[in-house]
Amino acid sequence: MPDQQSARYESLFESTTIGEVDLTNRIALAPMTRVSATAEGVPTDRIGAYYRVFADGGFGLLITEGLYIDDQTSQGYFFQPGITNPAQAAAWKRVVEGVHASGARFFAQLMHAGSQSQGNSYTTTTWGPSAVRPKGEQLSMYRGSGGFRIPEEMTTEQIGQVRAAFVNAARLARDAGFDGVEIHGANGYLLDEFLTDYMNTRTDAYGGSVTNRIRLATEVCADVVAAVGADMAVGIRISQGKVSDNHHRWAGGEEDAATIFTALADTGIDYIHTTEYRSLAPAFDNTARTLAELAKQYSGLSIIANGHLDDPRDAATIIDSGTADVVALAKPALANRDWPRRVLTGQPLSPDVPADVFGPVATVKDWEVAGVPNIARPETREYKTVDTP
Repeated sequence: MPDQQSARYESLFESTTIGEVDLTNRIALAPMTRVSATAEGVPTDRIGAYYRVFADGGFGLLITEGLYIDDQTSQGYFFQPGITNPAQAAAWKRVVEGVHASGARFFAQLMHAGSQSQGNSYTTTTWGPSAVRPKGEQLSMYRGSGGFRIPEEMTTEQIGQVRAAFVNAARLARDAGFDGVEIHGANGYLLDEFLTDYMNTRTDAYGGSVTNRIRLATEVCADVVAAVGADMAVGIRISQGKVSDNHHRWAGGEEDAATIFTALADTGIDYIHTTEYRSLAPAFDNTARTLAELAKQYSGLSIIANGHLDDPRDAATIIDSGTADVVALAKPALANRDWPRRVLTGQPLSPDVPADVFGPVATVKDWEVAGVPNIARPETREYKTVDTP
C-alpha cells in the first residue's frame, strides 16, 4: 500500500465531463451484481441504501448493476433488478434521488444476458446469435448449476425486438432521473456474444467479419443515442473476457480493436467503458498497449477503465497517462465504501472485501414466484451479494 500521507493523487479528484454530464471527480463505482431486487425485479429500499453509501463515500459516478430490459429473455438471474416497466422505473427514481442528494451522478447499465442467462422469471428459453452453448458452467452464486443451455438462434425479428427493448429501457431510465445509460456489451452477454467469433456462426449481416459482428452493438448504441437526447450520457461497456470464458481474446488483435472502437465511436455515444482482468496489462501478446489505450486511440471518446485498479497509484497512473478519463472500482469499493475520501485524506485502505450480506429476505413464496427450483434455493433466508461483471 502506498504512503498515502505523502501523496493525494490529485488527478483522481479533478472534475471531468462525460457527454453533457459533469463529474466532481474521476472515481466511479463499477457495476456489480446485487441479486437483491424483489422477485418481480423491483429495486428495494435496501438497494437504495446500498448505492447511497458509495455516493456518501465520495464516488463521483455510480453505475448500477446490469438491469434486464424486457420481460422475455434478457433477465440473467433471479432477483436481478429490471427496468422494463413503470413500476420498476418508479422504484429506481427513488434510488436515483437518494444518490443525487449525496452529490453523485448515476448511470443505469442496460443488459441482455443472452445465452448466459441462468435464471429468468419469464421463460426458460435463451437467445443468442447462434445455437452455440457458452463455454464453462453456470455459477452457483447465480443459483445455476451444470452447463448453459443451448440458445435459440435469433431471427431478424427477434434482433429488432432486442433493439426496441434497449430503447424502451433507456427511456425509462431517463424518466427515472438517471444521468446516463451504459449499454452492456461485455462479459459474454448478448451483444458480446454477437461480437465473439466462436459464439456467432451466422452468415447474414450480423455474422462473419468483425464489422458484421459488432453491428448489433452499434445499432443499439445509435438507437439509444437517438432516443434519449443529448442531455443524457450514453456509453457501452466492452471486454474481451467473459463470465464463462475469461481468457478469450479478439483473434485479430489490434486490428479488431481498431474496427470495434471506431465503429462504436461513429454511433454518437459519449464514452466506452473497458473492463479487463488487469487494466494496466497489455491487451494482446504482441503489443504493450492496454485495451483502454486502444479504445482511446481509435474512438477518441471518454474512457472509463476497470480492472484491478485497487492501488491509488495505479488508478492515478492510468488517468495521468491520458489513457482513461475515469477509473471504475469494484472489489476495492466493496472493501472501502468511502475509497475516494480515504485516499483524499490519506487514511489507510482495507484490502479485505467483507462478507456483504445484503440480499432480500426470501420466503418460500418469493422463490416460487421467481420460479427458482428447490435445488437452487439457499439454505438460509438471506444470501450474499456477489462481485461479478
